[in-house]
Amino acid sequence: MRKTLIVGVTLALMCGSALAQTQAPPTQQGPGNRAINTEGANNSNAPVAGANSFTESQAKSRIEAGGYSNVTELKKDDNGVWRAKAMKDGRSSAVSLDFQGNLIAR
Repeated sequence: MRKTLIVGVTLALMCGSALAQTQAPPTQQGPGNRAINTEGANNSNAPVAGANSFTESQAKSRIEAGGYSNVTELKKDDNGVWRAKAMKDGRSSAVSLDFQGNLIAR
């Protein structure tokens, strides 16, 4: 009985370590798609859908930093994109700000 118990425990430990070796490797900390565009230029021609962590005041500040003024009707849509109307060079435009910081005017 004791010999069976020792063999059983040994087999359980061997199987456990074998299972641990088949787990997926950790995620790589390498280049990829950044959460925020810090290069100052858009990395997309259209707003990118995604969870947006900009607050309303941060979104307005980013739009104003892009040369726009008189930002009105600022709202976040169902895709996580901030949308507003704003003025630049005397013209009114619809602007979008996505979670990466891409500022796009239409």
